[in-house]
Amino acid sequence: MKVRRISASDTYQIRHAVLAPHLPLEAVKFLNDDDEDMSFHLGAFIDGKLVSVASFFYEKHPEFSDLHQYQLRGMATLPEFEKKGLSSELLNVAFPIIKQNFCTLVWCNARKSAVGFYEKVGFIKADKSEFEIQDIGPHFLMFKKLTDAF
Repeated sequence: MKVRRISASDTYQIRHAVLAPHLPLEAVKFLNDDDEDMSFHLGAFIDGKLVSVASFFYEKHPEFSDLHQYQLRGMATLPEFEKKGLSSELLNVAFPIIKQNFCTLVWCNARKSAVGFYEKVGFIKADKSEFEIQDIGPHFLMFKKLTDAF
């Protein structure tokens, strides 16, 4: 398995297939996806095939006081490659990049079904309140301080 930077457009097929197959492809194209000053994207490859993606956006959430923050969005792994540590490895590559940009916090809107994964890699629920993202489902706001070991 290899992790490397990819373009936003490289993420669309996996984001769509895994996260929102019931919605048009446009639903998985995010604001600032193509802005290299505001975002970066990582992909995990097995035998040269892109099988897992994650996107990171320089975006402050009002819930957190840290001046510089990144939002994790669109993390997705093709079903046949799940449970192989790919998402964890994407985060292991991303966190040092984010810290080099003087950011101390990563946050995400975690799907209810993925909360256990995020907790295993050190994210914490910011609030116990579940909220709904229209057409997607229940989520929790979660964060990880990058001053923590990873």
